[in-house]
Amino acid sequence: MAYAPGKDAAFLFTDEELSEMSGLKRGRDVVEVTCGCTSHRYGDAVGRLRVFASGDLEISCECTPGCQEDKLTPAAFERHSGRETARKWKSNVWVIVKGEKVPLSKTVLLKYYNQMSKTGNSSHKGPNGRPCHRDEFIRCTRCNKERRFRLRTKEECRIYHDTVAALDWKCLDSKFDK
Repeated sequence: MAYAPGKDAAFLFTDEELSEMSGLKRGRDVVEVTCGCTSHRYGDAVGRLRVFASGDLEISCECTPGCQEDKLTPAAFERHSGRETARKWKSNVWVIVKGEKVPLSKTVLLKYYNQMSKTGNSSHKGPNGRPCHRDEFIRCTRCNKERRFRLRTKEECRIYHDTVAALDWKCLDSKFDK
């Protein structure tokens, strides 16, 4: 079943796929289940995993009665739980299915999350979460050489876009990487 914009989250998963999950609640645009992460030092940290129709995942922590952590990403929840080897949240964050702790990677809950991360939805974000740009090349109309333009800062992007707008651009007109 493919994701369609505007579709209810309740229809993302079949009743059979979610039937044995603990704490299941279905909303108009979200499916919510009980989840957790086990730390060898602190034990289980329990939370509520929300899977939105957009493919986003969000966890509200319920590790202690006074915990104020809300709207955590699965990776942030894994770190918050005190997990020693944080960085593998798909394996370390679990949901209860038929009374057993099952890693998220072995459930259907990541089906649409994986599809959303593959498309990248044109955010231009690198692995560290910061925006990244590829270098661009423009050919000089005078010497016919391709010149590299780095696109790391707003100033460099502005120089590049001004250059693209100029129909008769020459190397001498602006800065570029040699």
